[in-house]
Amino acid sequence: MSEIFIDCRVEPDSYRHWQLDVEGSVATLKMDVDPDGGLRDDYQLKTNSYDLGVDIELYDIVQRLRFEHPEVKAVVVTGGLDKIFCAGANIQMLAGSTHAHKVNFCKFTNETRNSIEDASAHSGQTYIAAVNGTAAGGGYELALACEEILLVDDRASAVSLPEVPLLAVLPGTGGLTRVVDKRHVRKDRADEFATRTEGIKGKQAVEWRLVDDVASATRFDELVATRAAHYVAASDRPDDAAGVELTPIDRTIDGDTIGYEYVTVTIDRDTGSASIVIRSPHGVQPETGAALADAGAAAWMIAAARQFDDAMLHLRFNEAEVGTWLLRTEGDADAVLAAEVVLADDHWLARETRLYWTRVLKRLDLSARSLFALIEPGSCFAGVLAEVSLAADRSYMLAGTWHDDEHDGALPAATFRLSAANQSWFPMSNGLSRLASRFWGCDDDLAVAESVVGKSLLADEAADAGLITAALDDLDWEDEIPVMIEERASFSPDALTGMEANHRFVGPETMETKIFARLTAWQNWIFQRPNAVGPDGALRRFGTGSRPNFDKHRV
Repeated sequence: MSEIFIDCRVEPDSYRHWQLDVEGSVATLKMDVDPDGGLRDDYQLKTNSYDLGVDIELYDIVQRLRFEHPEVKAVVVTGGLDKIFCAGANIQMLAGSTHAHKVNFCKFTNETRNSIEDASAHSGQTYIAAVNGTAAGGGYELALACEEILLVDDRASAVSLPEVPLLAVLPGTGGLTRVVDKRHVRKDRADEFATRTEGIKGKQAVEWRLVDDVASATRFDELVATRAAHYVAASDRPDDAAGVELTPIDRTIDGDTIGYEYVTVTIDRDTGSASIVIRSPHGVQPETGAALADAGAAAWMIAAARQFDDAMLHLRFNEAEVGTWLLRTEGDADAVLAAEVVLADDHWLARETRLYWTRVLKRLDLSARSLFALIEPGSCFAGVLAEVSLAADRSYMLAGTWHDDEHDGALPAATFRLSAANQSWFPMSNGLSRLASRFWGCDDDLAVAESVVGKSLLADEAADAGLITAALDDLDWEDEIPVMIEERASFSPDALTGMEANHRFVGPETMETKIFARLTAWQNWIFQRPNAVGPDGALRRFGTGSRPNFDKHRV
C-alpha cells in the first residue's frame, strides 16, 4: 500500500483549491490553494504551491469542462492570490514524500497537462494562461500547457524554472521540453533561463518566446478578454447544447477486490498481480451523438472509460507493489462493437468520448506496470477493447475451449476482432495507432493485420495475423500462464519499467514521448540522487538557510 490512501474521485462541491466561473463561452479557472488543504499534515501549501490533491481537482475540472460545458470555448487559467499565479510543486511535500510518490505525482501531473493541451488541440476548448504574478517551476509548467501565455507587466511578475539551481532536480512536468519544443526558445536562451532563479519578466519574456504577450496591470484584463474572444470565434463547439453531468463514480473496495459496474479488479498479493476485467455493455447503447447526450454518463462508452481510468489510478497510487496487470474482458463482442459506433458520429460529445478513450488508453500505455492480456472463452476483445490487448506487453489467447470440470466447456472458443477504431481512432503518445506501433517498420505485416479488420479470429488465426503473442491450449495455459506471472514477479521492477517503456514507444519521437520517456526517466533517476534528496541535498536544505553539499562527480 502507499504512504497515504489516494482517492482520485472528487466532486465540485468538495474543491478546496480551485474556483471555476463560467460566463457564456468563456470559463475562468482561478487557482486559490488552501494552505491547510494538503494530502498530508507535514506541510502547508503556501503561495499557491500544490501537491497531488490540487492536481486531482484540476484533472476533474478539465474533464468536467469538456463534458459538462459544451458552450465553453476558451478557458482562462489565472491565480487567485495577489501577484501570485502559482509557485509550483510544494517543496516540503516533495522532501517528505517517498520516491514512488514523487514519481507518480509527476506522471499524473504530466498527464493532466497533456489533457489541457488535448482540449486546446482537438476539442475547440482553448486554454489561456493569464499569469497575474509569479509563475515559478510547476506554476510556469501549468502555463506552458496552455495554448497562449499572457503575463502582467508590473516590473515584478516573472516566469521561471528554478529547479536546477535551487533544488538539484528537473522541472517535473514537461517544462524543459515545452520551452524548446513547443515555444521554440533557442537552446542558449533556454539554458540561461533554466539556471536563472529570478526568472524573466516583461518584454524580455516575450522576446525570448517564454510568453506570448504582456500588458500593464490596468490593461491586463482587456488583453485576456481580447485573446479569449479570438479563440471563442475560432471554436466549433456548440452554443446551445446541453452538457453531460459526470455523476459520481460508484466504487466498492472489499479486501483485495475493487468493483465498479463495468470493471472489476482482483489483487493477488502472492504474485504481485492484479486481474483487471472490463465487461461489455448491457442493454441497447446509443448510436448517435444526440442519443449519447440523452444517455449521459450512464452510457457504456463513457462509464466504462471513467471506471477503467479510476481503477488504473487507484492501482498506481495505492498498490505500488502490484507490478503485473492481467488485462481481461468479459461479455459480448458484438455489443462492444455496436456501442463504439457512436464514436464515429460528427457530434461534439461523440468526439469528446473518443478523445477520452484516447487519454485513458494512453494512461494504460504510460503505467509503469507489466501488462499481459489474457484472451479466454467468454472474453470480448473487440474494437475499443481490442485496443486494450494491443497495449499489452504480451497477449495470450486460449485455443479452443476449456476441458475441465470447472468450466465444463460451456463457453465457445475465444475470438479477437479488430474494427476501424483500431486503425486510427486512439493514437498513442507517438502519434501512431497501436496497430501501426505493433508493426512499426514491417509494412507487409501491418497490411496482413489490416486485412482481417472486421473478422472474428480464432486463436490460431490471430497468431497468424501477428495480433497475439501465443495461442495456447488449455493444458499449456494452466502450465505457462502462472509461470509467466511468477517469473515477472521475480525480476527487478526498476529494470522492467525501463525495459517496457523502451519497447512500447516505437517510431516518431513527439513532445509527449519526450516528456514521458526522456524526462520521466531522468527525473526518476535524479529524484534518487543524494544531491537532491540526501541529508545534505538541495530538497532537504531548501528554506533552511544552509547550502546543499553536492557530490561534484559527473555520471
